[in-house]
Amino acid sequence: MSEEVRIPTGILGLDRVIEGGVRDNTTLLVVGSSGTGKSTFAMQYLAYGLEHGENALYVSMEEPAEQILREARMLGFNLDRYYNKELFFFHSKGKDFVKLVDEQLPALVEANKDYAVKTRVVIDPLTPLIWAIQDKQEQRDIITKLFYTLKQLGPVLITTEEHASPGETVGEDVLIPIYMSDGAVHLSYRPIGGAFNRALEIIKMRATRHGEEVYPYIFVRGIGVVVRTTPLISAEDANKYDDLFDKAIRTAGDLGASESLLERIEYVKKNWAYSFSPKETLQIFFESQGLTGSIRKEDVERRKQEAQHIAEHASEQSAFLADVEKTLVGPEQTSCFTKQKSEGLIDIEELKELEQLVK
Repeated sequence: MSEEVRIPTGILGLDRVIEGGVRDNTTLLVVGSSGTGKSTFAMQYLAYGLEHGENALYVSMEEPAEQILREARMLGFNLDRYYNKELFFFHSKGKDFVKLVDEQLPALVEANKDYAVKTRVVIDPLTPLIWAIQDKQEQRDIITKLFYTLKQLGPVLITTEEHASPGETVGEDVLIPIYMSDGAVHLSYRPIGGAFNRALEIIKMRATRHGEEVYPYIFVRGIGVVVRTTPLISAEDANKYDDLFDKAIRTAGDLGASESLLERIEYVKKNWAYSFSPKETLQIFFESQGLTGSIRKEDVERRKQEAQHIAEHASEQSAFLADVEKTLVGPEQTSCFTKQKSEGLIDIEELKELEQLVK
């Protein structure tokens, strides 16, 4: 089975910590308060696709196409060259968005089936829809349909405004879109001084190994967002703990672990994406499987020695019985005695019975 192809977002640094990009036909939600750069993320995402031969659809619920293109130019993205050729806009407001979701977008998806060119989509922002529909069930239903429809075109990036209360990680008003999306990143403004006063965190990323740190980012005109990250795992660290995993697999095997459990450890080995040692994780996992303390070397050695002692004792016992047989019966009668015993004609339980028989 071949590995799934990842589609780069074009957000510099972000792809390094999400296995190279997003999966096709999935949704990525960008959540943040005003001034965190959500629209810049959206423009950069679209520009990357257009520059690499894709089409793009920009769904706006606030600004018209002309204003979006003007703001893009200010950031160094020349989207004008693609306008109404590879780049298309939908501009809708409030309740009109429901008609867009129910009628216009499904028709667009149907028409697009005849074309092989991939289309990446942006919804910037989703906030007016959330504000316009107060009923949570209705809101969930329309967001579900919106995401399902647009994912048929290609990967989708959605931005939404957040209003978190003190102590909240994310605002309650964005919980439904976060839940319905395949991936979500959170942008925050932290006025701590210096160039890096904004930070990105990955809330979720389905079927993806992703970084779990807080990543500062800056805006560079002509490039866009630059996220300050290191790769999820470097080339040097990729196989750094193979010996430890192999030792754990051997230990589990020596202690009678099932094939499925050994396969799970092998899978963890293949997908370990952290720079720190997996020893503690393996110990906890072993304990959860009823192999308490099984990763300790002395336990493994003790069990091996016990097994070896039993084998050696059995060998010594066999040699002793052979010597007794030769001594009491005699070499010339051994074969006869063995034959009698093997045929089950004589049943001797005590040594004195054997002596009496020989006399």
